[in-house]
Amino acid sequence: MLPPISPHDLATLIEEAAVAAHRLHRKLVLPAADLDDLRQDLLVDLICRLPGFDARRGSIGAFANIVLRNQSSRIAVRHHRQRRIQGGAVLSLDAPISGGTEPLGCMLAEADGLAAWHGQDRSAVDDAETRHDLARALGDLPDDMRGLCAALGTCAVPEIVSRTGISRSALYRHIARLRLDLAMRGFGAGWDGSKAA
Repeated sequence: MLPPISPHDLATLIEEAAVAAHRLHRKLVLPAADLDDLRQDLLVDLICRLPGFDARRGSIGAFANIVLRNQSSRIAVRHHRQRRIQGGAVLSLDAPISGGTEPLGCMLAEADGLAAWHGQDRSAVDDAETRHDLARALGDLPDDMRGLCAALGTCAVPEIVSRTGISRSALYRHIARLRLDLAMRGFGAGWDGSKAA
């Protein structure tokens, strides 16, 4: 059962929830549309925890501050976990496109396909064609370059250096030569940053 709450105390709870929502919204770099949802989530959780409030132990503002801080931490952990699952990107049609201010949902048409609605700029067909072209290009490379490609696909540079005994500078020279070979086969800077890389 909820303890009796004065209008002043209720105003304090609403204000504290709004401040906490703004702080969390800013820290998580969320789209503007998520601010109201955050404020409501924090306020609902705060109201649900009011039976634990004891006026003898402190003010309602202090109680709200502790509850909101703990709930904000739980929301942030959940948000970061979801971002990790999504590869670090925010999958929201309300989120602005990188470098822009307009939300993704305003920039897309139905004809753009499902991949675009999920924030991907490449379709499955484009990825399949890239993999096919890459396999053909890799088949044309000398054996040592193919081995380097395979190693770079599964290991970090320090691991390759320790496994092969090659110096780091020599490895980077081989990588530069590999990039040049691939660029001559049509895989330039645009390919280098794609998922197929």
